[in-house]
Amino acid sequence: MFRRKFLQSLGTLGLGLTLPMGAVQAQAVKKATDQKVDLSAVGIKGKVQAGGKGIPGVVVTDGINLVTTDKSGKYSLESNATAQFVYISVPRGFEIPQEKGVARFYQPIPAGKPSFTADFELQKLTQDDTKHNFVVWADPQMINKKDAEELVNVSAPDLKKLVDGYGKNTLFHGIGCGDLVWDKFELFEDYQKAIGISGIPFFQVIGNHDMDLTARTDEGSSDTFKKLFGPTYYSFNRGEVHYVVLDDVFFIGTAKRYIGYLTERQLQWLEQDLSYVKPGSMVVVSVHIPVNSGEKRRMKLKDESLGGVVSNRKELYRLLKPYKAHIMSGHTHICEKVIENDIIEHTHGAVCGAWWTGPICTDGSPSGYGVYEVNGSEMKWYYKSVGHDREHQFRIYPKGTVKDRPEEVVVNVWNWDPEWKVTWFEDGVRKGEMKQEMGLDPLSVELHAGPNLPAKHKFVDPTMTDHLFWAKPSAGAKQIKVEVTDRFGKVYTQAQAV
Repeated sequence: MFRRKFLQSLGTLGLGLTLPMGAVQAQAVKKATDQKVDLSAVGIKGKVQAGGKGIPGVVVTDGINLVTTDKSGKYSLESNATAQFVYISVPRGFEIPQEKGVARFYQPIPAGKPSFTADFELQKLTQDDTKHNFVVWADPQMINKKDAEELVNVSAPDLKKLVDGYGKNTLFHGIGCGDLVWDKFELFEDYQKAIGISGIPFFQVIGNHDMDLTARTDEGSSDTFKKLFGPTYYSFNRGEVHYVVLDDVFFIGTAKRYIGYLTERQLQWLEQDLSYVKPGSMVVVSVHIPVNSGEKRRMKLKDESLGGVVSNRKELYRLLKPYKAHIMSGHTHICEKVIENDIIEHTHGAVCGAWWTGPICTDGSPSGYGVYEVNGSEMKWYYKSVGHDREHQFRIYPKGTVKDRPEEVVVNVWNWDPEWKVTWFEDGVRKGEMKQEMGLDPLSVELHAGPNLPAKHKFVDPTMTDHLFWAKPSAGAKQIKVEVTDRFGKVYTQAQAV
């Protein structure tokens, strides 16, 4: 039934206004500027194959409607001139098509032609992909060549070392979770160089700093991104997991103004896309702006920030309800876990930390990225700090570090969620769980607080966080030890003199 949605969506523009069927027959619609929107029909056909043999059941889309390949790998779909790409949802069991690390699963649709043939050649994997890993790089956000050099010479080699540590037969892919650059499009070349160094294929998410700021509407704001990386929403498969990328940054037509919003066009496409996914399967959705966050509560705001969360997230939650869903996001330069019913959202600390001003984000989380280990329909994860091994999962601040709580020790556990336990010991004696309280990370206060800090970007300020834990040692205590147990039972420990 979803193929019929093509007819409903032919004229879908902007926020998803659906034109009546009669409009399909029109050759053009006039704008106030006398420019014309071409709605003429475009027939697309082709074949998806590997080694000369067609692959059946592959989902093919033009971003409006979806079809599947037949038993010989052939497909055809009726598109229209507003569609920019034809692309596939790469099926499980096949390599991710790439060009120097950039995933290439699409073909641009030539303008002005009534028909187009797009064939896709895939390579079958030599191993089962039921077990695989992926990483999420949020906010590389380079504004100059110095930032780019750090990404290329420090962050990228760190990721390569991590990947190599798993062994050459481990399947990995990456997701660049938006703000790949900081409005400086010439630095996209450095981003591509960095992911090329990592040695794994990367899929890209558009961020608010990846948009064309001179565009008059949201539709034109992704033109440069599309030229480099293809469509802004799509899906792919690896093992038993279905991956989806969405564009939730809606540009409102003036420089650097945007809201978190999913257009009707994307939601219609997503509903069709998910119709090919078995309920109960794991679905991983990647966006830039967090779908939800605790910012309103922590900052005691009257309303949610329009540019900080997705306003119409309830519909996304509804569509994801039948699945074991995870959402990957960035944008905020902090680490946060938001759990909505059975949906877990992973908001990642930034690869650039606090905009390349030092080793941490504004909540004290180290500059880093998420690492996810998938086995069938199960997934484990941890946060990888750049320049540290995977055991670096928390930081202890000794008694007296926080001036208004001089008798207490505070611990920042950046990838914490409610399934974690944070326990402390005093001189070898177990004292119990530390008390979780919201606050500011002391190192972030030291590096970021005040009108003159940090010198590089004075707008940076410490951010209130939920993942601080407190304890008050005895007056004569000599040493404390902190034991952090993640939701998977892995234990991390660190001892420090009081």
